[in-house]
Amino acid sequence: MLPELEEELLVLEENLEKAINHLSVEYAAVRAGRANPKVLDNIFVDYYGTPTPLRQMANITVPEARMLVINLFDKSATKETVKAIAASDIGINPTDDGKVIRLVFPQLTEERRKELVKQAKKMSEDSKVALRNERRDILDKAKKMKKDMNFSEDELASFEKEVQKSLDKYIESADELYKAKEKEILEI
Repeated sequence: MLPELEEELLVLEENLEKAINHLSVEYAAVRAGRANPKVLDNIFVDYYGTPTPLRQMANITVPEARMLVINLFDKSATKETVKAIAASDIGINPTDDGKVIRLVFPQLTEERRKELVKQAKKMSEDSKVALRNERRDILDKAKKMKKDMNFSEDELASFEKEVQKSLDKYIESADELYKAKEKEILEI
C-alpha cells in the first residue's frame, strides 16, 4: 500500500478510536441503578458568579452501592450546589445535612430501565453513524488522491478493504459496549 494511504489509514484509526471513547464516556454518565460519580460530570454550580464543574468543587465518594456523598471544599456553596443538582436531569433529589450532600439512587423501575436501554441504543447508533461518516470521508479523500497521484484501481480497492476492516472492528466494539451497558441497566 502507498505511504500516503497508510498515513490516511492511521488517521482513520485514530478518529474511529475517538468515536468509541466518546461512546464509552457517554455510557459512563448513564445512571444504571448504582451510584456512579460520572453522573455528576455535567453539573455546573454557580460559584461566585462563575459556572464551575461540581467535581472541581468537592470530593465525591461512593460509601454504598446506591449512594453518593458530596463533601464540598467550600461549605458556603452548599445551597447553590443543592440547587444545581436538583435542577439537573439526573432525577435524584439531594439531601443536605449541613456538612455533606447525599444523593440516594432509587431502585430503577422496569419502565425506567427500558427507557435507559433505548437511550443507550440510540447512543450506540449515533456512534455507528459517526464511524460510517469517517469511512465515507476517508474514501472520498482517497478517490481524490487517486486522481491527483495516479495510483491504480487495485491499490484503491485494497485501501477500501482495509478501511472496511477497521470500520467493522470499531462497529463491533460499539456493539460490545452497548451489550455491556444494556446488561448493566437491566441487572437488578
